[in-house]
Amino acid sequence: MRSFDIALRKRPVDRDRIERAVSGIIRRLESSGENEISSEDLGLQVLEALKSLDDVAFVRYASVYRDFTHIEDFSAAIAQITAKIARDPAEDR
Repeated sequence: MRSFDIALRKRPVDRDRIERAVSGIIRRLESSGENEISSEDLGLQVLEALKSLDDVAFVRYASVYRDFTHIEDFSAAIAQITAKIARDPAEDR
């Protein structure tokens, strides 16, 4: 939840949507049957959830999670979002 709060700081995302995203991740992890979950798996699930909640939060989280070091890293993330919007503009907001 803390990662969501940081990535979504000052973003117009309803708290209920955030809580549903976190609950969905928790349910998936619990139903996996695994005793241990790698931080990489958890990070990927958070990244995917943020992608569907808010593009800016996705880039914020990705910049830390994927350890962006160059402007090209940001450009690639933005290109990924732009491609998503081009495929289905209704998904954007």
